Amino acid sequence: MKFKEETKSLVDVAEKEGHLFESTAKNLAVFLGTNQLPEWIVLSIDELVNKEMWEELNDRFYTNLTFGTGGMRGRTIGKVIASAELGKSKKGETPSYAAVGTNNLNEINVLRATKALFQYVKQWLAKMGTLEQPRLVVACDVRHFSRRFSELVAFAWSELGGFAMTFDGPRSTPQLSFTVRSRYAHAGVVITASHNPYHDNGFKAYFDDGAQLVTPHADSVAERYEKITLLELLPILKNFESHENWTVLPTADDLLYRAALEDAVLDPEILRNNPLKLVFTPIHGTGAIAAVPALWDHGVEVALVEEQNLHDPNFSTVRSPNPENADALKLGISVARKTKSDLVMGSDPDCDRIGVAAKQENGNFNCLSGNQVACMMAEYRLNALRKKGLLNEDSESRFVILKTFVTTPMLTKIALSNGIKCVNTPTGFKWMAKKILQYEEEAVLEMKEKEGIGLDYDDTDLFTRIDILSKYSKYVALAAEESYGYLPIDLVRDKDGNASALSIAELFAFLKSIKLNAQSFLDSLYTKYGYHEEKTENIYFEGAKGSETIKRLAESYRDNPIEAIFNIKISKTQDFLVPGYLDEDENLLPQENFLFMHLDNGYKVAIRPSGTEPKIKIYLFGCGQPNPDNLEKSKEDVSENMKKIASWLVTNAEERTRN
Repeated sequence: MKFKEETKSLVDVAEKEGHLFESTAKNLAVFLGTNQLPEWIVLSIDELVNKEMWEELNDRFYTNLTFGTGGMRGRTIGKVIASAELGKSKKGETPSYAAVGTNNLNEINVLRATKALFQYVKQWLAKMGTLEQPRLVVACDVRHFSRRFSELVAFAWSELGGFAMTFDGPRSTPQLSFTVRSRYAHAGVVITASHNPYHDNGFKAYFDDGAQLVTPHADSVAERYEKITLLELLPILKNFESHENWTVLPTADDLLYRAALEDAVLDPEILRNNPLKLVFTPIHGTGAIAAVPALWDHGVEVALVEEQNLHDPNFSTVRSPNPENADALKLGISVARKTKSDLVMGSDPDCDRIGVAAKQENGNFNCLSGNQVACMMAEYRLNALRKKGLLNEDSESRFVILKTFVTTPMLTKIALSNGIKCVNTPTGFKWMAKKILQYEEEAVLEMKEKEGIGLDYDDTDLFTRIDILSKYSKYVALAAEESYGYLPIDLVRDKDGNASALSIAELFAFLKSIKLNAQSFLDSLYTKYGYHEEKTENIYFEGAKGSETIKRLAESYRDNPIEAIFNIKISKTQDFLVPGYLDEDENLLPQENFLFMHLDNGYKVAIRPSGTEPKIKIYLFGCGQPNPDNLEKSKEDVSENMKKIASWLVTNAEERTRN
């Protein structure tokens, strides 16, 4: 279908009059000059132009949605929905088509990403000397367009010559990671925007190890993504929905994943002897599909939040489907009071993250931070491994905790206190997954060289894997990030809310056995390691202008560095855009737009633009001394300092955006 000449003229005039950015007009021109576009794309652009929706068009076309290290996220529903996009759908329902635009996650950009991934995998297989057909596993959550996009990915992969497998309905992101490995697939894709607002969706890409793409794979896919033209995607889009050319995975794959989740529990007797009663909410997402049956298998009594157990792409009962926000667990806490439960868990839409609210002595529920849960899990798991004799003086050097730089330093103290190493990675679980793969490959190679024995890693049981890794390489006792992501098992290579639910349940069963609540246990850790408090300030900048503001703000910290906050000097600043930094394993760290500042008083500040949302994030880390004379006074002092530092940093950031 062709565009009207009137539409092209209006775009030219709007650019000359300053209503449209130059980049917007340039990207629109590609569409306006294409005569083979589907009707809905032409009609949508026509409508937005003729109604002079210049701000909407700038947001949609000012740039091209980029393919990052793990994929991409973007709006699928515009602030203004064109009539052709809405189709026969009613308000609140999924529109017939995703928002047209080079900066939106829509049919065109999903196809572009799929083709780029396919091209890279095909070339990679050729370099490996194999003629195997590229195999892909696709999953999706419950968001708007998730099912449509997942089927589009599977269709395109098959059309291009690959073999695509999908699930019969929504599944969690960690299950996708596991199934890529169990199916010996070469790649995986999950359609999800995690905890983003309802109008967003995303395309997460995985490689054959079940982890999200990292360098060099991600860079190569991104290069191909940039080169693929609109015209070469249109034939695939035209044929879509003509027939199903992909394979639907059987129930056996669900059962395999459920069996793998058993590895999250180190001591099943703890759960058996101290039965728990908890409330679980999937916050309208995929969490109840695997997590709840896994909890039932261990005798945990689970009460579901029925209103939030409905797959709802609008996430109608919450302001944000993010378990980091206390509001998201509000209904769960209400159910916990009615059912006299002691614990509430909530997962985000794709169930890779889990939030926890625990009952206190006064009967109120306290929402625990991701850092607090990670520290509690680490302390318990290391003690459990030691009791089983797996962690001992001889093996300590072969155990490790993985965390991101922006996760609490208290995890490092817990690791060192137990004689093991804590390795810091850049933000994103993909970097921890890369570490786990490194340790696995080292163990397999070392075992083969020393013992002459080959090993199918995934076919061995948990305790055999622990024994092998702690003998020939390193075993990861826990991988964790501050944003409520934990990985207590090694057959999945992404944060896993399902496995975490089991591991957290075991932790609380243990606390029940020793008659401690969560706050008492945390206080014992604070006494031992010093009170730690973390705070994150998110500064949002929406739309086309916002993206440029974030870029300028991030650059300003390098051009005009912070030298002191109040009278507290910055003793050291690490700029991870500068090459050459090494991690605790003495491996070279990737470059990242990330600054880490060390203050003279032992506090730390990290600044980085978000890779998934239109914001810049400021992380603060405060700490007190171990074994304080007065723990409550130590808490008050640290909290007061944190408030002052946070306020100063936010004000400073606002001033920088005005200059």
